[in-house]
Amino acid sequence: MCGAELRSLPEGVQRVAGLLQAMGHPHAPVMLADAVRTAQQAADALGIAVGQVAKSIVFRRKADDAAVLIVTSGDRRVDEKKVEALVGQGGKLGRADADFVKARTGFSIGGVSPVGHLQPPVTLIDRELFRFEVVWAAAGHPHGVFQLRPQDLERLTGAPVADVVQPPA
Repeated sequence: MCGAELRSLPEGVQRVAGLLQAMGHPHAPVMLADAVRTAQQAADALGIAVGQVAKSIVFRRKADDAAVLIVTSGDRRVDEKKVEALVGQGGKLGRADADFVKARTGFSIGGVSPVGHLQPPVTLIDRELFRFEVVWAAAGHPHGVFQLRPQDLERLTGAPVADVVQPPA
């Protein structure tokens, strides 16, 4: 991606694109015509299974007010008790409101990328993503996405893979 092309992107996407480029990731963000704020919208727009959407869920750790990012498969629901047991520091997790998410990550809800945060969150990667060869994640804006392999998430975030979801219904 050239400099002029990069500068034409929204600020959050520029941050993600720059990080991906610096880390040698082969796929630059793509801007879609419509916003994809949900996993289903993203799957429909990209023509992929909803499970291939690497959705970013942010919680607020009550013990120290830290942001906790769970990157999970789009067809799964996060099990807060499992996450609390892994990173809760003996305390509870709370819902992160839009202001908290924006202040900590630099991204708006619906466009939270797994990388390029203003303040590095505590991050866990859902092992269910590894069912797929290729997944797509938000790129810092509701219209922005990028392609990667689940293994790339480990490399790009440095986060551990864990069982953090409820059993499928």
